[in-house]
Amino acid sequence: MSSPETEHPDHRDAGDWILAREGDGEAFGRIFDRHRDRVRRHSVRLVPTPSEVDDAVAITFFEAWRARDRARLVDGSLLPWLLVTATNVTRNLDRSARRYRALLARLPAADHAADHAEMHDDGPASAALRTLPMADRQVITLCVLEGLTDREAAVVLGIAVGTVKSRLSRAKRRLALALEPSPDAHRTTRLMEARHDG
Repeated sequence: MSSPETEHPDHRDAGDWILAREGDGEAFGRIFDRHRDRVRRHSVRLVPTPSEVDDAVAITFFEAWRARDRARLVDGSLLPWLLVTATNVTRNLDRSARRYRALLARLPAADHAADHAEMHDDGPASAALRTLPMADRQVITLCVLEGLTDREAAVVLGIAVGTVKSRLSRAKRRLALALEPSPDAHRTTRLMEARHDG
């Protein structure tokens, strides 16, 4: 049996989370320090522009603090819940960005230098991922990109393991179809399957 010192850092949240739920900001800060970088890497894949990554991370942890009575730990770790929350947050940011771009498109054209954020090209896989329904996006990001097991994803999403498996299979097919115009579509699908199955 592992001691707190040798336990995996992702699995040390339980004690801090009990304190955080009672309003202990320092305990919450330790959880933030433990998972901030992982949540950031996760969000980079999903936001429409790089400038929104910091917003996604901040909102994710704000939601964790606000919903601390409802958050679910998986094997002593808050990370899976944070990843699901970050996925939802990035979807909302994406919607806001689309509304903003639609508004700008209605304005008269003006000569100006291109915004680096507008020139952000995150590749066909990330763009295709953002087109999937939220349920599909959640299982792809958790099981394939973040390497959670079907059981871990099921716990944090509050669904059966069989449902995770069926959603994951469907999501992979949809992602492959979304990438179909790209010559890398089949290679990407095989890579995703290998990462999840391996």
